[in-house]
Amino acid sequence: MDTFTDTARTQPAPETGRPPLRRAYRGRMLAGVAAGLADYLAVDVTIIRVAFVVFTLLGGAGIPVYLACLLLIPEEGADESVASSLLDSFQHGSR
Repeated sequence: MDTFTDTARTQPAPETGRPPLRRAYRGRMLAGVAAGLADYLAVDVTIIRVAFVVFTLLGGAGIPVYLACLLLIPEEGADESVASSLLDSFQHGSR
């Protein structure tokens, strides 16, 4: 057996039990970013919301991080994010 053989192609990925990272409909207040991250990390949504507020108050990083998550994390039921669909529309010349 070759020691450099890629075994990832031959064996299925183990099931982690985690839901996919998506912006949630259930429990959403604004865009579902905090609720989706809480579902993915299996923590209470209040912890994620408090973290965004703390990061916003201590240097202002919470708002750009939230907006980046809004653009990069797809919504529940969707296969691609807002940023991905915008890039596709620009590449194909239609909006």
